[in-house]
Amino acid sequence: MEQEFAGLGVLFVAGFGPITKDSESSRALYVDTLGLPLKPYGDNKDYLLSEAGALEGIKHFALWPLAQAARSCFGCETWPADLPTPQAWLEFDVENIAVATEGLMAKGYHLLISNREEPWGQKVTRFLSPEGLLVAVSETPWLRTS
Repeated sequence: MEQEFAGLGVLFVAGFGPITKDSESSRALYVDTLGLPLKPYGDNKDYLLSEAGALEGIKHFALWPLAQAARSCFGCETWPADLPTPQAWLEFDVENIAVATEGLMAKGYHLLISNREEPWGQKVTRFLSPEGLLVAVSETPWLRTS
């Protein structure tokens, strides 16, 4: 039986974050390079999250190690080989795309596109994260208030 999504009463996105394989590489990108306000959850130094309201536009952002996701889903720390490894895309709107692009290059990230203006008016730089996410830093005029 197919359900209509709107009929579930969804109010907002409660959380989002990449599934990590290499916690230190992920920490280097998200905390050291992008400067996100992430901290360990209790004694779990590899599960990094933001406090509610620390990142505007999202209720919860977390770096979730693949082993922990596997444990949550399957009761063991190994993701089943017959299933695709979880991935997603992630985009951060930045104050200045040129400065952000230079910062990524200075940290050694291989940029797929660099400070490109899209036909719809967004400026974007894209690269692959340590987790295999297609990540972007962007300037998106219509998402900004004047």
